[in-house]
Amino acid sequence: MAKKLSYEEARDELVATVTKLESGAETLAETMKLWQRGEELAAICQGHLDEARATIEQAAKE
Repeated sequence: MAKKLSYEEARDELVATVTKLESGAETLAETMKLWQRGEELAAICQGHLDEARATIEQAAKE
């Protein structure tokens, strides 16, 4: 089973992925792989942010 990335790990990998995509040096096939990975990483980051928001909202209610 793959290790769940922390927010920081996913964010850093996403930044590196975007940098590679912006360079324009990759083949079309590699660009598509990078794009898909970027989407996965963005979803991981969003999940962490959603969890943090829920925690804060719950704490505010208490």
